[in-house]
Amino acid sequence: MGKKRSGGGLTGPQQAAKFLGVSVLSGVVLAGIAIPGAGALGLAAKGTVEGFDEIPANLKTPPLSQRTTILDSEGGLIATVYSRDRQVVPLTAISPYMQKAIVAIEDSRFYEHGAIDLKGILRAVNRNAQEGGAAQGASTLTQQYVKNVFVEEAGDDETKVREAQEKSLGRKIRELKYSIQVEEELGKKKILENYLNITYFGQQAYGIESAAHRYFSKPAKDLTLDESALLAGVVQSPSRFDPVNDSQEAMKRRNIVLQRMADMKDVSQAEADAAKLKPIQLKVTKPKNGCITAVKGAGFFCDYVRNTFLDDTAFGKTREERAKVWNQGGLTVRTTLDPQSQDSVNDSIKDHVDQDDKVATAVTLVQPGTGRVLAMGQSKPYGFGKNETQINFSVDKKMGGSNFGFPTGSTFKAFVAAAAIERGTPPTQSYPSPNEMDYPSPVQTCGDKPWVNTAQDQVKNETESERGPYGMKEAMAKSVNTYFVEMISDTGLCPVTEMTTKLGVIPANGTKLPEVPAIALGTEGMSPLTMANAYATFANRGVYCTPVAIESITDSHGKALTVPKSKCDRAMTEKTADTINTLLLGVVDSGTGQQSGLTDRQSAGKTGTTDSRYNAWFVGYTPNMAGATWVGSGGAKQVSMENITIGGQYYDKVFGGGLPGPIWKQAVSGALSGREAPSFTTVNIPDSASPAAGGKPNTGKPNKPGNPGRDGKPGDGQPGGQQTAGGATAAGATAAGGTGNAGGTNPFPGISIPPGLIGGREQ
Repeated sequence: MGKKRSGGGLTGPQQAAKFLGVSVLSGVVLAGIAIPGAGALGLAAKGTVEGFDEIPANLKTPPLSQRTTILDSEGGLIATVYSRDRQVVPLTAISPYMQKAIVAIEDSRFYEHGAIDLKGILRAVNRNAQEGGAAQGASTLTQQYVKNVFVEEAGDDETKVREAQEKSLGRKIRELKYSIQVEEELGKKKILENYLNITYFGQQAYGIESAAHRYFSKPAKDLTLDESALLAGVVQSPSRFDPVNDSQEAMKRRNIVLQRMADMKDVSQAEADAAKLKPIQLKVTKPKNGCITAVKGAGFFCDYVRNTFLDDTAFGKTREERAKVWNQGGLTVRTTLDPQSQDSVNDSIKDHVDQDDKVATAVTLVQPGTGRVLAMGQSKPYGFGKNETQINFSVDKKMGGSNFGFPTGSTFKAFVAAAAIERGTPPTQSYPSPNEMDYPSPVQTCGDKPWVNTAQDQVKNETESERGPYGMKEAMAKSVNTYFVEMISDTGLCPVTEMTTKLGVIPANGTKLPEVPAIALGTEGMSPLTMANAYATFANRGVYCTPVAIESITDSHGKALTVPKSKCDRAMTEKTADTINTLLLGVVDSGTGQQSGLTDRQSAGKTGTTDSRYNAWFVGYTPNMAGATWVGSGGAKQVSMENITIGGQYYDKVFGGGLPGPIWKQAVSGALSGREAPSFTTVNIPDSASPAAGGKPNTGKPNKPGNPGRDGKPGDGQPGGQQTAGGATAAGATAAGGTGNAGGTNPFPGISIPPGLIGGREQ
């Protein structure tokens, strides 16, 4: 007999480990249990007790993955997302019937044995020897819990999951040793609590709380005797004993559990018999996971929140680390989504564009000065079915958007003007602005090599009547292409690209904005969020704020995580911003955006339409809200929006002011209903010269029915026709340097002319 060391012998756990090691390695303890068909002598030891001792003693228990709840700014539920649908609850929140049922059927001697149940092992060995296979196992509840920990740690890695579940001697030895540690450190009640929270109950339900909600639409604390027995029976084989798909098998298994509870004196025989007679009465709540379940049409906003989390280093150094935190779940994410704004966006989209139309629309609203994304919606819903998509048209490619974004047309002209004014160009600047011209050449770039028009590219205005010279105010209102090409050529490309960088105007595919004069006409693909947030800078008097969608996050323990805030930097002087605001007020007062102007407050904005009418935009704002509306082809096939029916209305030509503008108007009107109506700070911009003699006059021909207006090519054409309702207030027109007549210039100074009485400009 070996000598004891000075200071005492082995501790209880050490003695158990020693005994267990000897037993395992001599092929007795695990005979017929870990490996089917193996007899008592079939697992001869290949090592020694030292091999057992080399196994690490500390079981690292990963946090259990749980559902994450995404809320709007008022605390309303947007969506529930999870990698595993689980809600961890304490033992006190679990029905005593459930606690007794799981112990009775899975480990009836749970409170009597230690980490291993030697009586159970011997019983299993004897039974398996008689059956000639692995008819009965002997894993304790503690051992099952440890195995589930390994499975949980494996996550979605199929290889690791198989390793965690493999029927091997090595895995069983490791499982047994960790069970000893768990018994010593946690105690029976905590082990039972952990087991009930980690175990899979089928139907995508992990843990007893989710299982109770899934099968009975109630919390685990309210489970009755028969319900508890049913769920306890499912654990052994969630697919075989699934009460949803096979109620007969589930009932047989439930009744076995009930009888076992009676045998263990957990309930009386009479109680068990009465419960056996009850039919299975489920009240199933279908699994709801992911942004596809989002309410208020906020599936794409939900997806944007997820991508924001995965993209921000504040939540982990690498994307893999951040994905692990997100998939682990248990988070409560409060977002910036404003319910009123989101409802208004949804209503406007439904009123103008149908889900099954050939084209789609996307609308995004943001708050100037904070960068808070208030609403995000589109006509093709989030999903996998017909006329559904998972592409978020409102955001850049890396955030789940389209590959290239959408060319913005004349909405880009505001950035060219801002760069020129910031550089010192006066807002009265006049250019010849012929109807058609070659791109000026050379044009200075940010480098030493200027851009040269080697291909002799040309640019033209929408109609023959658009002939200069024009001043900036009239050129912006009419969206004169040649004016802004002359402006960008005069200003140089570098000031424009520097300005767009400050405004966060980066192509949706993440590439650099090319240094070519054609960018003045919006040739590069952008996302609605990018455009809305850039225009919010004008509303914020020149200060750009990065967009944010997350206000706060708490983890499963209620601990607040650090959430990045919007970063605000000055992109231009207040005077430059005020000048742009004045110019864009004129667009909705008397220019191409008349159908877009709000009636109860000042609003400014810019229309945009691209070549072949593949895309049409309106980007507009008030001092306290900015938004972008895009209409166009969401798929690989480009659809020309001519002679087309959208939302049940026929259009011979779609343009920025005729469809995106009204969508924006309705969305923003509802979003701001009942909210303050601040005014812009404007500047006085004197009228400039009219088109030079010899130019063709505006004919003022009305449009065909169903065609609210006309423009075309990059830039919006000369408006002409009858004024319609929806123009800006007289105060807005006056602020923009006009006469207060939203229909156009009053030819009779001093005489008040009712709107619509004389020929105005077409919207």
